[in-house]
Amino acid sequence: MSKLTFAAHPFLLGFDQLERLVERTAKSGNDGYPPFNIEQSSEHGFRITLAVAGFREDDITITLEDRQLMIRGRQPEEREAGRVFLHRGIASRAFQRSFVLADGVEVAGATMENGLLHIDLVRSVPEKVVQTIRIKKG
Repeated sequence: MSKLTFAAHPFLLGFDQLERLVERTAKSGNDGYPPFNIEQSSEHGFRITLAVAGFREDDITITLEDRQLMIRGRQPEEREAGRVFLHRGIASRAFQRSFVLADGVEVAGATMENGLLHIDLVRSVPEKVVQTIRIKKG
């Protein structure tokens, strides 16, 4: 017996890319660091907030490739040179966090304040269009 996949359903034509996005998201393997929030900031706006205490703007890169938003952080090792910690509770390890964005969702900008990285997203809402298809005579 073969497994019927989401994109193989006869009423869902052209949704094979959606299935690939779901698989890619499931395989991203985020480990919970750094912690993050996702909130709706307006009717068509969203905000991803990551807790990045100890990181500077120069330590973080944000890229968008093939609808995948990738946030990476790495602190230079020379910043730790000569420091002796008696207790270290603030994580400073490198991280990579990814989010798959839907079609029509764009990155509006990113800001950093008080140890929080905010990435604002906006969804463009297309106008509803009704299209009439003409039938040609055979």
